[in-house]
Amino acid sequence: MKGFSDSIVDDSSVQKHVGDGAISVACGRFGSKDGLVDLMLDAATAEIPRPVQPGPDWRADLEELAAQTRQTTRRHPWYAALYHTRPPAGPHMMERLEFMLAVLTAQGASTAEAMTYAAMIDRYILGSALQDAEEARMSREHGLDDEATLRSAMNAVHDLAAATGRLPRLTNWLAHPAGPPPDEQFSLGLGFLLDGIARCLTGAENPARSEKIGP
Repeated sequence: MKGFSDSIVDDSSVQKHVGDGAISVACGRFGSKDGLVDLMLDAATAEIPRPVQPGPDWRADLEELAAQTRQTTRRHPWYAALYHTRPPAGPHMMERLEFMLAVLTAQGASTAEAMTYAAMIDRYILGSALQDAEEARMSREHGLDDEATLRSAMNAVHDLAAATGRLPRLTNWLAHPAGPPPDEQFSLGLGFLLDGIARCLTGAENPARSEKIGP
């Protein structure tokens, strides 16, 4: 029976990203495709550029890292789905995490707090990537790639909402759908998350820091 990793990563994908030699080494060492997944995740993470040391603007550092990670999830749609199925034991994955910890602890967070904030940021990045991938898959499966078909489908949903007579706001939006594109939505949500983290990085006088996450 195939596992979760097998359902997403086939042999041709593995060969493309880690090469024949790495396949032999991983299979010999780990005896399963999990070792190959580890190599693929770390190889993809190596594509994410990051400074050696944090810069003067901690938010800019994390925003750039988030944007670059988002680009990696687009180049490798399997990345977000597999990221949390394996421990982050690859050297590039650990270096990426270490950079996030360095950014956050430089702003006064303890290491335990920084680990929590970093995990929250990654959940947002990868969760957004999974949503984008599923929406793209749904669009392909239902032929919603072109504007006319999408508009027709939304009109049908609008009619369903209007027929209830109990959904005026949703009905109005479906009649005139508007909103920022996905990349702007991502930046907006990340900004809200960093705003919350910022409240916990301003020093002991901030009530938000009165309850410690860890030692």
